[in-house]
Amino acid sequence: MVLKGNTSKTKKNKEMAIFFVHHKIFVSKRSFFILPEYITQSIQMNKFYVTLLAGGMLCQSAFAQKDSAFAAYEQQIPGTDIRFKMVPIKGGAFTLGSPQNEKGRKADEGPAKKVKIDDFYMGATEVTFDEYDLYADKEKDKTPLPDGMTRPTPPYIDLTLGMGKSGGYPANSMSQYGALMYCRWLYNKTGVFYRLPTAAEWEYACRAGSTTAYPFGNDASKLKEYAWFKNNSEDKYHKVAQLKPNAWGLYDMLGNVEEWTMDQYDENGVANAEETNPWKVPTAKTPRLLKGGSYEDEAPLLRSAARLKSDPVWNRRDPQIPKSFWWNADAPFVGFRLVRPVKQPTKEEAEKFFADTIDKYVGSR
Repeated sequence: MVLKGNTSKTKKNKEMAIFFVHHKIFVSKRSFFILPEYITQSIQMNKFYVTLLAGGMLCQSAFAQKDSAFAAYEQQIPGTDIRFKMVPIKGGAFTLGSPQNEKGRKADEGPAKKVKIDDFYMGATEVTFDEYDLYADKEKDKTPLPDGMTRPTPPYIDLTLGMGKSGGYPANSMSQYGALMYCRWLYNKTGVFYRLPTAAEWEYACRAGSTTAYPFGNDASKLKEYAWFKNNSEDKYHKVAQLKPNAWGLYDMLGNVEEWTMDQYDENGVANAEETNPWKVPTAKTPRLLKGGSYEDEAPLLRSAARLKSDPVWNRRDPQIPKSFWWNADAPFVGFRLVRPVKQPTKEEAEKFFADTIDKYVGSR
């Protein structure tokens, strides 16, 4: 199938085919139309070409697991003892955004719209430093990188601020570019295509069939059972999977660290969402969209529908010129988790995806 994202209208005759095959010192961070596989949808845009591999492609031979067994599995990172769990998310229809009477609602959460999402896998937890540092720290992975690929430059300060690193703490403070580059590295290590979730996929998985403000209902007093947030976090993130998961087995979807999505932030993103597999295709490096709230936030900012617009000031303390593409020195509350399309792209398609979503927007944040 083809996953079609929103794009801006531009001059006629600029056509191209898009194949979508599926703070202490911190500033405040708050101030698919489905087609048959053989069809190419030609649309007009200003020289914008991006391939999203969300599903409907030939399975990659490097991935041994049969997709007919749609079940949870563990992915081992080759050459290490590090593993992470992926949970199957059965697709379906749900209401994206929030009703007007939901407590804490903001204008960019509506008007709410019913959309459909295809099957995918999602990480049971946020990506941990144990995983991310295999990419970020060259001393932990001696395998040569593919031509043209680099590792993050070392941060000039300890971005964990002493909150914890090895042993299951969530990776934090990376730009969206840094998160996407990890996905590219992981693909080269495992032969399995992973990426960030779209905002719609994230919200669908977070809700886990619920229609309430939180996956467990509307009673915010229960939030402490599921999320690290302002009331119980002691102003720090915590090891993943220490509290209750949602109904689909996903931990820390709310709180702990805010999570990058694939989407460009758009205040009308919900209102203009496509009816199937919606995705706001990026057309600039910033702003991007995050979901889930963090250990710093009050309860309303952890609602399933809540949306966060990224802010360049998250890296204002970086003294480097130019500022780092990889890190947000003032955003210890930012992290990410992975998704994996049920059907895998070919090698060529995966490489095209990474070129068009990463290389085109170096330093996206």
